[in-house]
Amino acid sequence: MPEGTAAGLARKPTAYAASRMLPTRTQLSQAYPIASSVDADGRLQLGGCDALALAREFGTPAYIVAEDDLRARAQTFVEAFRARTKDFDVLFASKAFPCTAVAKVLAGEGLGCDVASGGELALALRGGFDPARIYLHGNAKSLVELHEARAAGVGHVVIDNADEIERLEAVVGDEEPQRVLLRVTPDVRGETNDKISTGQADSKFGFSMADAPAAIARLRASAQLDLAGLHMHIGSQILELDPFRRAIEAIADLGDFSTYNLGGGLGVAYTAAHQPPRIGDYVAAKIETANRVLGPGKRLLEEPGRALVANSTVTLYTVQSVKHNVSRWVAVDGGMSDNLRPMLYGAVYEAQIADRFGGGTPSRLTGKHCESGDVIVRDVELADPRVGDIVVTPATGAYGYAMASNYNGVPRPPVIFVSGGDARVVVRRETYDDLGSRDVDG
Repeated sequence: MPEGTAAGLARKPTAYAASRMLPTRTQLSQAYPIASSVDADGRLQLGGCDALALAREFGTPAYIVAEDDLRARAQTFVEAFRARTKDFDVLFASKAFPCTAVAKVLAGEGLGCDVASGGELALALRGGFDPARIYLHGNAKSLVELHEARAAGVGHVVIDNADEIERLEAVVGDEEPQRVLLRVTPDVRGETNDKISTGQADSKFGFSMADAPAAIARLRASAQLDLAGLHMHIGSQILELDPFRRAIEAIADLGDFSTYNLGGGLGVAYTAAHQPPRIGDYVAAKIETANRVLGPGKRLLEEPGRALVANSTVTLYTVQSVKHNVSRWVAVDGGMSDNLRPMLYGAVYEAQIADRFGGGTPSRLTGKHCESGDVIVRDVELADPRVGDIVVTPATGAYGYAMASNYNGVPRPPVIFVSGGDARVVVRRETYDDLGSRDVDG
């Protein structure tokens, strides 16, 4: 389907907002963006926009982002820290949703940023983040990326390994020293998938607790690098608070520093069954533990990614076929090219027909790709699914767009911002011409 332009949409917001004032009859799970609803006609409303109208205008698959949700979660993180400590910074872990428009919103809400590559650095700068509040991560930073960080004026580089110390010293040379943090692995892990756990002793990230003291001494002796403090991260999609407390306690014996980056990792609700801690409780647990074991008055940094963006976004699909081969297979026009998480590490999602909420028909929601594993939701009840129905999967803001691919030659979906009954394209849908845009004849 053709996509509308932002200018065109600005002239006709009522096409989307017509039913937004009708009473809600269905209670949505917390996986959906803040202020989403199902109206009296049974149709999903997102940011004051009708989901079926969005699908008609922009086509499917499409990432629909509730801009107000992004802003609200950013504000909640900042206020939770401000209420408990004076010296802090909240940094958007941009790998979760590396999109210029998302960066602009979160930079506008006063956040800093962490990046894990030269490309993410370029997007962060394009999105308006202050270079002094950008932190460069990565376990295999190239010489080019370190030069790019220096040229951009990146405030801190997070040192991940001994090879990087020498490489960065060479990049700095006789210039002003580079502020750095040392990443350590506290040998603490939360209950999460192995593929997104990072705090265990045998990790690709950071220095072990045994090796960290020598690295700290090496950095303190460096004329090119200025060690500000420590960084740690134990993994993501963690739904308990105790692992975060234990990780902070674990690094307390490594020395006294002015700055501690406590990572991120707070889990989110992908389904109604998930009950993540409230942001305020999560922040309180970290700050109270830091004050107790690291000492009061430290500069504390937080790196939320998933917890900022996951629930801001839903993906809309169109059903292409329904068949019964032992299971009932409901196939849509997307799949692993726009949401790899279920295939990569078994992530679980909800799904609904966008204008017929409720179950009734046990189904498997599958993608269009030539892989048996291309299943978006393995066990889901849909309301009498039919060809042409619009299906919605919530909580796709984290690592959906970020991991999207062109598998099977499928163009990547657009990103659509919705707010106040208006909608605008912030990333256009790829075209077939885009698929060959990097080809070189010869």
